[in-house]
Amino acid sequence: MSFDPSKPYNDLPLLPPKEELETRSVLKKAISANKALAELKGTGELIPNQSVLIQAIGLQEAKLSSEIENIVTTNDELYRAFADAGQRTNPHTKEVLRYQDALWHGYNSIKQHNRPLTTTLFEELFQIIKMTDAGIRKTPGTKLANSRGDVIYTPPEGESIIRDKLANLERFIYSQDDLDPLVKLAVLHYQFEAIHPFTDGNGRTGRILNILYLIEEGLLDIPILYLSRYIIDHKNDYYAGLRSVTESGSWEGWIIFMLTAIEQMAHTTRDRILEIRDLINDSIVKVRQELPKIYSKDLLELLFHQPYCKIRFLEQAGIARRQSASVYLKELERIGILHGVKAGREYYYINEKFLNILAR
Repeated sequence: MSFDPSKPYNDLPLLPPKEELETRSVLKKAISANKALAELKGTGELIPNQSVLIQAIGLQEAKLSSEIENIVTTNDELYRAFADAGQRTNPHTKEVLRYQDALWHGYNSIKQHNRPLTTTLFEELFQIIKMTDAGIRKTPGTKLANSRGDVIYTPPEGESIIRDKLANLERFIYSQDDLDPLVKLAVLHYQFEAIHPFTDGNGRTGRILNILYLIEEGLLDIPILYLSRYIIDHKNDYYAGLRSVTESGSWEGWIIFMLTAIEQMAHTTRDRILEIRDLINDSIVKVRQELPKIYSKDLLELLFHQPYCKIRFLEQAGIARRQSASVYLKELERIGILHGVKAGREYYYINEKFLNILAR
């Protein structure tokens, strides 16, 4: 395969690849990855209010996926900004919150509206992340460089060429073949990144596409498996794997990398969910024993909707009026469930144990 990183890769091969994808090593790894994913899917059902998982764990993915693109915020800034609906925060944190919005948009599109994974939906995700009306790249000049400034890849150019390759990607996603869905995920992730259809935000859009594909295939019910932590921890291997496919058609190593990421992050997320479940149960017992007059199922669920709580949240949920809500939160602080902190004019009650689980 001839490849010149300085020239637009308009000859990017269409899918499916001609190379063998399901080698013995790939199939062996696919078995363990599918098993781990099935265990994670079952674990997600152990927490009655699944918005706990979607919101809280989803925000961590938004943070980490954006961090790969050097959009950096802290957990404190992120969860405080989420509690404040994005007000009074910095541009990086707002961009991370928009990733969360894009994920929700994609999830609702396929779950509630039965929309397929198409170029139109990809454009919508990109537009939400970048807060723009732009769509597919129309002008030339997009190049990817390494830390030294050397050009390592020039994606296809020309809107019609890009759209043709995305249309081929759509057909591949929905083609009736015998490929293991996780192997297919690895292939479509590479192809989307290689097409690089937008001026920015391609990595984040592609990682949302991974999640949506797993849900559409029925491998997950809710968006709780995220690969960004694994990619950050193995960043060099991730980019080397992408390059090896581009430069020499070496699919096996790339697919095994992605299957390993899925397997390991499924185990990690499962363990995290079990920790959250145990913390919820411990908190229920503690509040029932020490504060029986204020205990309610709705109150405890609210404390795990996100790590930062405010008096207003209890009011909006219909749990208590302002004066009573203030008393409830102060009592929860007194017994060690929450920790109060003042930031500017706002007062937050932080579920620190919950935050520590999420931030690991």
